[in-house]
Parts: sequence; C-alpha cells; structure tokens
Amino acid sequence: MKVRVNYLVVFFLVLSGRVFSQNEIKDSAFKSSFNYGKSVAVFGGSVSVIPESDSAKIIWKRRLGMNITNYGVPGAGFSSLQGKSLQQQVDEAGVFDIYILWASTNDYTGHRAIGSYTDYTEFDGYDKSKLTTQAGGINYCIKKIYELNPNATIYFFTSSKAFNDRGGYDPFIANGMNEYVKMQKEVCELHGIPILDQFFIGGYNIYNQKLYYRDPIHMNVSGYKKLGELQASFLAFP
Repeated sequence: MKVRVNYLVVFFLVLSGRVFSQNEIKDSAFKSSFNYGKSVAVFGGSVSVIPESDSAKIIWKRRLGMNITNYGVPGAGFSSLQGKSLQQQVDEAGVFDIYILWASTNDYTGHRAIGSYTDYTEFDGYDKSKLTTQAGGINYCIKKIYELNPNATIYFFTSSKAFNDRGGYDPFIANGMNEYVKMQKEVCELHGIPILDQFFIGGYNIYNQKLYYRDPIHMNVSGYKKLGELQASFLAFP
C-alpha cells in the first residue's frame, strides 16, 4: 500500500510540475507582447465600468501588467445625445499609451442615429451636426485622441450581445444591434483601428445567457472573466 501511495504522490508532483510549466510558458508569451506594462485609458458606458468589469481588467493587469484608468460612465454612448458621451470622456482624458473605445449598447437602446462612416471626417468638412450619430461620435473620439497623443495606440471593442430584445442578439434582424456593430467596424476600418468583435466572437447566446449575464445587458463576474481572457489575448497580440 505504501508503494502505491508513493507512486501517486510522484505522479501528482510530476503533473503539477507540467501544469506550472505550461502556465510559465503562457505568462512568458504575454510578457513578450509590445503592449506589456503600458498605460491604458478605457472609455465607454456601464459595461466598461461596473464593478463586475474589474474581473476582466484584473486579467489584463495579471497577464499584461497594464496600468488602467477608467473614464466610462453608465448610460454613455458615442452619440453626443447619449448620456455623458464618449466624446465628453475623451475630452477629459490625458496622455496614455493605449486608448480603448469600449462600445456599449446605449446608442442602440437609446435609438440614436447610426450615421455614415464619413460623419465628422474630412469628407464632410468635420460637420459638427453629425456628432449626434454613433459614427460621428466614434470619428470624433479617434480624431481627439490623436490630437492628445499623436503616438497613441487605439483599440476598439464592439458592443456585445444584449438580451433585452431580439434585435440585441439576432444579427439578421433589421435595425438591430448588429447594424450598429457594422458601423463601428466601418469607422475603425477607415482609420486602421484594430477591432475586437465582441458581438460575434464573445461566445454569448440565449442558451448560456443566464450563466454569464446578471441582467439582459450586463454580464456577471463569470461573463467578464470569460470576456477578459479574450480581451487580454487581443491586447497582447492584436
């Protein structure tokens, strides 16, 4: 019996050593990222700033050693009409290495105009009347960030799925959230901004919603941990 127990102990120690070695390799890979140890500013609505979202940011810090400052405000959208908009948040920001525009669901739920990817760009002479659209607001934020810091790195997290109505999660329904996500991506593509498409690759749906969401729009701690791993990988190797 003693011999069998000893073999089990040896097996456990070897197995533990292999797991530890794999974790070391994973941590080493993240530390090799050019974004390791960078300062980060985050702008968005409630999904970017509620306490549960810290579960995602803790992963960024652990994996990438990031120093994170939150500017997000519940209810905010890119449209100048939507709460303390991301336009206002960016206006208050200082100089950081990385700026993350984390899209909320608020422009969609607030029925703000989607707009065109040309809103508030050189194509319309920076028409300020277009700042009421989601697209105009995104273009404003990008322009303002580069004015603050010409060497800035900007990343964009698209809106995630919401389950308050069918349009919040069904990508094929007319005038749904996906129409807003499509425009988010068009604006980013115009400016060469890397995009994390949380709507499509976040992995949330009506079957696992109760596991990962605390309500139809906001994720719980488990949901943010799942999302945080995806975000950290994107930020490490965009």
